Amino acid sequence: ARHAAALDDLAGQLAGEVLVVPADVTDADSVANLVDQTLSRFGRLDVACNNAAHPDHRPTLLADIPVDRFDAALAVNLRGVFLAMKHEIPAMVESGGGAIVNMSSTAGHHGVSGLADYVATKWAVEGITRTAALDYAADGVRVNAIAPGPILTDGLVQAGPAAQEAAAAAMPMQRIGHPEEVAGAAVWLSSDDSAFVTGTTIVLDGGELAGVAAFAMQKRLAAAAR
Repeated sequence: ARHAAALDDLAGQLAGEVLVVPADVTDADSVANLVDQTLSRFGRLDVACNNAAHPDHRPTLLADIPVDRFDAALAVNLRGVFLAMKHEIPAMVESGGGAIVNMSSTAGHHGVSGLADYVATKWAVEGITRTAALDYAADGVRVNAIAPGPILTDGLVQAGPAAQEAAAAAMPMQRIGHPEEVAGAAVWLSSDDSAFVTGTTIVLDGGELAGVAAFAMQKRLAAAAR
């Protein structure tokens, strides 16, 4: 994140030693500095969670997406993950291994009308995660991803209750997820409890990918039968 004040506020709420390093994930030197400062302070890098995303999710048909918006989505969502792993992995290999968690999305498992740029980057994150896992499995570096569905993050909070209710209604579990649930999955993937897990994605979506179209059809049929 580039917002140092917000990071400092968060650091004050956390226990233990916290290092705040604002960084731009699209800039190679900035990412290198982030990892270098981490190594200087702590001596090693055991776990990394790559979780930056381009904020423009306004539904736009593919031919109407501005080129600069598409490029920005690629720069943050994909190039950012690549640059992060490019610097994280050598540090982990040097210390005997580590765990990387990349933030993907259910949009990396199906199409989403109006979000071609976002969808393309998340499919790419899924691919680069699996490939990195294969490249460095023998070095003890595990690389996995998390694919959240609708989660109550700032964007959905700002969208308002109507958007939240609509998102919940579309989920088989009839609710949206919470950030703590995503964090729990990240902690597990970063821990020794998942020592034999690499190159995979944990989907946190309330059943969305189990059959979105079928679930929507069931709801329509049930409503028609009333």
